[in-house]
Amino acid sequence: MKAPKAAAIAFVLLVSAVSAWAQYQGKIVGRIVDPEGRPLEKAEVTIVSQRSSNLRYDLKTDKDGRFIQVGLVPGYYMVTVKKSGFVPASTEVHVGIAEQQSPEIALKSAAAEAEKSYSAADKAFLKGNKLFAEQKYAEAAAAYHDAIGLDPANWGYHLNLGLALKKAGQADEALAAFTKAAELNPASYSANKEAGEALARAGRHAEAKTFYEKAVALSPDDPDAQFNLGVCQVNLGESEAALPHFEKAVELKPDFADAYYQMATILIGQNKVPEAKAALEKFLALAPEHEKAGIARQLLDFLKK
Repeated sequence: MKAPKAAAIAFVLLVSAVSAWAQYQGKIVGRIVDPEGRPLEKAEVTIVSQRSSNLRYDLKTDKDGRFIQVGLVPGYYMVTVKKSGFVPASTEVHVGIAEQQSPEIALKSAAAEAEKSYSAADKAFLKGNKLFAEQKYAEAAAAYHDAIGLDPANWGYHLNLGLALKKAGQADEALAAFTKAAELNPASYSANKEAGEALARAGRHAEAKTFYEKAVALSPDDPDAQFNLGVCQVNLGESEAALPHFEKAVELKPDFADAYYQMATILIGQNKVPEAKAALEKFLALAPEHEKAGIARQLLDFLKK
């Protein structure tokens, strides 16, 4: 007779966990209009997380030009809009904990007479975007280079160049593009995040730390931003300072397995055995097949002796 009771308790815990996580999620409620401010129906809207391109949502606007996406993990998202007869447009949107963002995006007409008003830099940039979407990264990078040559102060051109170069496997050139983008627009989460990651991959952790700190300042409720800064600090021998960032990461994302592992290794060094055991157990529960699961089990067995 005890099994049903245990199952009921497990169900209540699951519902409570889901309910608690739902409180963190935000939403984007946007509106797409034409140059005169009139709503555009059936515009194609794509929302992609700046943390992971796997977090992607494809929507269409209603007759009032509106779209809505709920259940968004806190962080930065790139909202891209397309509609036949209009020029595609993108904007970076930050969604906080339980926060609603309401961007309004006005699309420019793609009529021939309007097309003539585009600068040569705009045309090169749009060409690069098209090639990038076709996964022709080297050709996209060449087009972005052309755009930068015509308008070197446009931070977005440098950011997209870095993304294309990263995809093309040109790490050093991508790093240069990302750092330039961050220099031109210090308030861009994407530019600071990409510059930090590129420096970290190159083993230049002290330099990466500056960009990661900026990314955390811009988006403190982004679990990946907190985690990246923590890992960078660990690599610099600053484990004590890193721990709060891993703790914040799991607070924001309760299933962040790697953050629990990092926490455990720091807690072991601090001789906080109960806390370390709890972190290792949580890590193994979340990721039993993880590449570090074997080490985690050995550490847990040692701590239990």
